[in-house]
Amino acid sequence: MIQDIYPSKLRNEYFNYDMRETDHLLAFDKDGKVLVGETEGEAVFLSGKDAAVKDAVYLFSLDETRFFLKRGDQPIVKEGFAHYSIREVRDKFSQKDAFVIFTGYHLWKWYNDNRFCGKCGHELTIDESERALRCPECGNIIYPRINPAVIVGVIKNDHLLLTKYRRGYSHNALVAGFAEIGETLEETVAREVMEETGVSVKNIRYYKSQPWGMAQDLLVGFYCEADGEGEIHMDENELKYAAWVKREEIELQPNNLSLTNEMMRVFKENRVGAVK
Repeated sequence: MIQDIYPSKLRNEYFNYDMRETDHLLAFDKDGKVLVGETEGEAVFLSGKDAAVKDAVYLFSLDETRFFLKRGDQPIVKEGFAHYSIREVRDKFSQKDAFVIFTGYHLWKWYNDNRFCGKCGHELTIDESERALRCPECGNIIYPRINPAVIVGVIKNDHLLLTKYRRGYSHNALVAGFAEIGETLEETVAREVMEETGVSVKNIRYYKSQPWGMAQDLLVGFYCEADGEGEIHMDENELKYAAWVKREEIELQPNNLSLTNEMMRVFKENRVGAVK
């Protein structure tokens, strides 16, 4: 999956660092497209020489390489570099580069969406001791937004319930959805499967989780079984396809970045019970 970058390690603790010329810089435009170069499928990042220190905030480190975020509205133009959408990054660059950019996008989106205090309207400032935005007027503190969402592998004998979204990603997927106020993740699983496909489920059990910066999500994977006949009544506003697909006929996604694809592959290889 996208976060599986061993032996490299993402260090996400916040420090009030000043950017050096040798540090890497992530710059996103108003549409959330990242400015990077490309060499043989590897991303080439901007450096600390491409922006003033005052215009950057520390994001995280990958091993010993420090990454900063370009702040402000002044665009950077650099020969040989181009803007790529997050979906283009997913298909174009290496897994490690995609993870860096996805995680940077997650924080860019948070900083960009929280410029003013929601309580008093005053301009927010960057806290110097933790990953937070602080209102100097009323003291309100805003932390990064993380959306909990479930990915659900629904099983009926040797079939898996596959879906395709009506908009956006075009490849096979599993039932997925966001947790709502006042419900457990297991309740989210049952509700989302029922809402999207009309199928009741039982024996819900946790599989694995994944950060997914593209949508500021923390994805939580579950397997479960259809309770009853598993007759599908698809929500046509959400999906364009939902069907029970036999194990050997499952068509996987074109890369191995997502929790969804791993869960489909685990079922296809008949390893659901063996994976801990």
